[in-house]
Amino acid sequence: MNLDEYKGVYVFAQQVDNVINSIAFELIGKGKDLAEALGTEVTAVLVGSNVESLADELAEYGADRVIVVDDPELKEYRTEPYAHALASVVNQYKPEILLVGATAIGRDLGPRVSARVHTGLTADCTQLEIGDFPINPLPGKEQKHNQLLMTRPAFGGNTIATIACPDFRPQMATVRPGVMQKREKKAGVKANVEKFNPGFTPDSKYVEILEIVKAVTDTVDIMDAKILVSGGRGVGSAENFKLLEELAEVLGGTVSCSRAVVDAGWKSKELQVGQTGKTVRPHVYFAVGISGAIQHIAGMEEADIIVAINKDETAPIFSVADYGLVGDLNKILPVLTEQLKAAKAAG
Repeated sequence: MNLDEYKGVYVFAQQVDNVINSIAFELIGKGKDLAEALGTEVTAVLVGSNVESLADELAEYGADRVIVVDDPELKEYRTEPYAHALASVVNQYKPEILLVGATAIGRDLGPRVSARVHTGLTADCTQLEIGDFPINPLPGKEQKHNQLLMTRPAFGGNTIATIACPDFRPQMATVRPGVMQKREKKAGVKANVEKFNPGFTPDSKYVEILEIVKAVTDTVDIMDAKILVSGGRGVGSAENFKLLEELAEVLGGTVSCSRAVVDAGWKSKELQVGQTGKTVRPHVYFAVGISGAIQHIAGMEEADIIVAINKDETAPIFSVADYGLVGDLNKILPVLTEQLKAAKAAG
């Protein structure tokens, strides 16, 4: 493999029903940072059917070029045709870096593409940067420069691993939604579009979709919430979450929770914050009855303001909190809610 042939930072721009997933904009934002360090450009790869009209939106968020793979076989996500499309782009254009969102689609697609193009994949990354590898020089081992250093939690979140792929290209990573920052949208920017179609020949590996049933839910996506009131095991019961719901209602916020709450069956998985849940960046995050395990902190530490309420003054959550209240949440929350109601009524 001639590594010098591989240039540019590429991003898989996931879309469903001709709506681009926000992870694509987050990846373009991080891709721009990486590209600037390497002196190259960011290319978004848009795969689907009748999706070319979406290209300008990718350009508005910073994509220097958009490669469009448009074919009727790509109307709905299916593993085989999508893997064929993205792997063909890699083989044709030879990107140095390829980023894929760690969504349900990305977690299925990324490993299959990496296997087809014979490279490695670091999954569920929370940090990406350009640097030297090995990070610390080792006797008798060449230190390579301008490598993609991919950081992710390992061993159940008890350690953080930084991984590189120095000998193969592209350097591939799936990236957890919510951890990278979008760049400010520049309305009116037109995309530099390049069409590419490797050709699709359906065979026995192509899944036939008989019917698509869309789930109907009134659950708010906690990743979009500006204020989150999050409860942990310390809340005590599903019924006690009423106290959190009342506080969230006064604040115009949304209730979320820790993994322990989901495991207990008190709340649904869609509301879980943390390493095995969602990564959130609200303006204000209330951690109520949450001890602060590293797995949970990994999902909320980027909040602008963190308020912890816990009866255990030694709880790890206080180490990341901007404000802390030590005491019984059953006494604190009703008073806090009433005070906020009174302040709101007073204007």
